[in-house]
Amino acid sequence: MEKDVVIIGAGLTGLTVALLLKNRGLSVAILEKSNRVGGQIQTFHENGFVFESGPNTGASASEEVINLFNVLQPDCEIEFARKESESRWIWKNGRFHALPTGLWSGISTPLFTFSDKLRILGEPFRKRGSNPDESIAALGARRLGKSFVNYAIDPFLSGVYAGDAETLITRHALPKLYSLEQTYGSFIGGSIKKSCENKRDSRSKTPKGIFSVKGGMENLPKAMQKHIGTENLFLSATGTFVSQNSKNRAWQIECTQNGKELNFTCRHVITTVGAYALPPLLPFIPYNEIEKISNLRYAPIVQVAVGVKEREELTFSAFGGLVSSKDKEDFLGILFPFSCFDKRCPENGALFSFFMGGTKRVDLTQLSDTEIEEKTVKAFHRMLKFPENKMPDLIKIFRHPNAIPQYEISSEERLKTISELERKFPGLHIAGNLRDGVGMAHRIIQGTKLANEINQKSHIL
Repeated sequence: MEKDVVIIGAGLTGLTVALLLKNRGLSVAILEKSNRVGGQIQTFHENGFVFESGPNTGASASEEVINLFNVLQPDCEIEFARKESESRWIWKNGRFHALPTGLWSGISTPLFTFSDKLRILGEPFRKRGSNPDESIAALGARRLGKSFVNYAIDPFLSGVYAGDAETLITRHALPKLYSLEQTYGSFIGGSIKKSCENKRDSRSKTPKGIFSVKGGMENLPKAMQKHIGTENLFLSATGTFVSQNSKNRAWQIECTQNGKELNFTCRHVITTVGAYALPPLLPFIPYNEIEKISNLRYAPIVQVAVGVKEREELTFSAFGGLVSSKDKEDFLGILFPFSCFDKRCPENGALFSFFMGGTKRVDLTQLSDTEIEEKTVKAFHRMLKFPENKMPDLIKIFRHPNAIPQYEISSEERLKTISELERKFPGLHIAGNLRDGVGMAHRIIQGTKLANEINQKSHIL
């Protein structure tokens, strides 16, 4: 089969590229090894609960995100988190505390030491850093203090990367934070100036904030699948590998689908798979080069959906609670999806997502389901304060051995290698969460940019 573009992987990046290119008149094919689209995005409906096995939310709706949902109407509708769920809780000394959001809460919070509270006030007057490979922990301690790192940055990174603030590199893992210091000289001053700039920018009218999808996250890839067309999707495609015709430089992709061999020829081939899956997929790239990409470390995660049909008098007016690694707890954090979005549980009930594992506690992901359930029930009582005689009505365990890529010191070499390979092999595009961010919005933004780039090159040709 001849196509303009072949995309390997039917996650959010691949679906975004395919949808936008198809809408611009290019022929596309998506090859996916599993029997469904969406990658880690999957929603379950059971006994009045609507819960996710993968991402529960998108971190920040952008112009690209809103545009995608507009294209998908009426098959899919974005849903923003409730205003009252904007609070973030941090666990310390046996209970959750609200993360400060203003001057008074910043002064009164027990999360930070008195000296660091004073240090935060002086943050706008500190010199900008000069080390491009500075870790997030080092940058945070330098500008805001060690207790801020321990009880703000560390738990935040547990929630986003399930990673280690000591090894994640700021300019790769949190590029916006790095840019604030480098561009404006300070986090606080930069945030104020940036906010003023956004108010003058017409694009700032784009709705912002935490988002999900009405009815569950899986409605997004399902709607994209419908718009792309099942005739352009090849599920259960295994043994896929890419080669290049030496005569006309066209790309050739071979795979097997349900025992039948499939062959594609195209001008552009896009990989959106995990870095670890690239060596057999791109066998024409020497090992010493592809290894600089495939050595990317991934954090393993266990997610546990927990539901109760009656929460009694307990309230959870927050996005969720995060846990610092300093407290040596079994969990990275607990999200409260029912507090953020409508119709995620029975009317008087509650729905939680517990997370455990990450780069610092890989051992916890090796526990049996029984052991994980026991730890979850203990945390349900101790951390969420449910009475001892109250048991969850729903417990579902999901394991993700390669959940979140870690943008550590190897990132610069990985990105440089990708750029060199794409220059060396025109029409090859190495995408996915091995670069450009790990969130849902990042995947949509990357897919949109890639679609624009290929569309422009196609019209030039």
